[in-house]
Amino acid sequence: MRYDALIIGAGMSGLAAGIRLAQAGKRVAILERHYLWGGLNSFYKRGGRRFETGLHALTNYAAKGTPNVPLTRILRQLRIPHEALALAPQRRSVTALRTSAGDTLRLSYSNDMALLRSEVARLFPSESAGFDRLVAALPSYSGSSEGDYAQSARARLAEFVRDPLLVELLMIAPLFYGSPTENDMSWAEYGILFRSIHLEGMARPEGGIKALLDLLIARFEQEGGELRMKSGVAALLHVDGKVRGVRLDDGSELECERVLSSAGLVETEALCGQSAASEDDARIGRLSFVESCCVLDAMPRALGHDVTIVFYSDGERFRYERPRTPVEPRCGVITCPSNYELREPDREPFVRVTCPANFAYWKGLGEASYAAEKAREVDRMLATAEEFSFPIRRHTVFRDSFTPRTIERYTGHRGGAVYGSPRKSRDGFTALRGLELIGTDQGLVGVIGALLSGITIANRSLLEPAGGAA
Repeated sequence: MRYDALIIGAGMSGLAAGIRLAQAGKRVAILERHYLWGGLNSFYKRGGRRFETGLHALTNYAAKGTPNVPLTRILRQLRIPHEALALAPQRRSVTALRTSAGDTLRLSYSNDMALLRSEVARLFPSESAGFDRLVAALPSYSGSSEGDYAQSARARLAEFVRDPLLVELLMIAPLFYGSPTENDMSWAEYGILFRSIHLEGMARPEGGIKALLDLLIARFEQEGGELRMKSGVAALLHVDGKVRGVRLDDGSELECERVLSSAGLVETEALCGQSAASEDDARIGRLSFVESCCVLDAMPRALGHDVTIVFYSDGERFRYERPRTPVEPRCGVITCPSNYELREPDREPFVRVTCPANFAYWKGLGEASYAAEKAREVDRMLATAEEFSFPIRRHTVFRDSFTPRTIERYTGHRGGAVYGSPRKSRDGFTALRGLELIGTDQGLVGVIGALLSGITIANRSLLEPAGGAA
């Protein structure tokens, strides 16, 4: 059986690429190793309840018809009406940082940039002008230069604001929402993420991640695309430097003109027959997380917590890095989906707490100790998170958690690296003609970034001959 294109992975980028190629009349199949779609942004059931992974917020929020913004362009390309997303905007989010004096600085923001400006002026009166210059100097989505990718975001921020505490506060949310690099990111990446979070804002589809995935799958199948679950790719087949198909885990082979892979940079190289990268290869990402989802006995607002998302650091220096301990509880993300402006409240409210974690520790645990260690470390996480939110454990009726080894198992990303490799292939090209990268290692992160990556590479492939560019 021969296809015009095969796509590895039924995540956001794979689904978006599949829709675009199918719209153009191409015979295309998406190949997914697991029984559920979504990749990092997915869902599963435990104890009769549905839990989400990945999606804390859909960034780049824009009202219907807003011109020249990523969300509008994506919906137009995928032919999805804005109202089909049923987006619920955030109410208010906070970045919190505890100082050495024991004070906690809380910087609030919403989908109205005026709130963030007023908060900077409240906490750091002398930095208002510098903050405005910072916002004006941010690289645009399409206007970043190679120099912007080579510059440190921390260093550039310090050119505009002098107070190191404000620098830390302004780094926390963008780092947590997409940096594959420890403790910093490029100025270009910072511009993208700051715009996504603060200039445009955050929302959540009514019904959560499953509703969004169902919408994308429906569009793909409406266009005649083929979704093949439990169809993992064991190897990429190639001759004379040109991809010609794939071999599946069951040994069967599929022929095609081109392959779009969301498996990741080093993971895709391994599928091509190259030697697997060693554990200390600099191209393997080091950022992974433990996350706990706690079902609550009351709405967070009834418990005195009306914030949608809290990004926190229990210390003046935000340590965004792989910890030496199993989990780093002193920094994390607290997400309350029920605190979005939902038209109908969640039947069972829940809160998610996410903290950096050490992949090697969790990978090396034996089955006999894994569950107990996970419960112990999650308790440590929640204890610190409660200092920035509300008594989560006291109001938890059920919880489930996952670790870096869970992430590696279900995404295939080496090291459980949520944001993939620090070495991005921004043009998506590989050493094989007809093989291109989409998704995280193509350089775009988050739900919107992944969708845009799939669309961009698919659109380019439609304009190129089957051989593509190397």
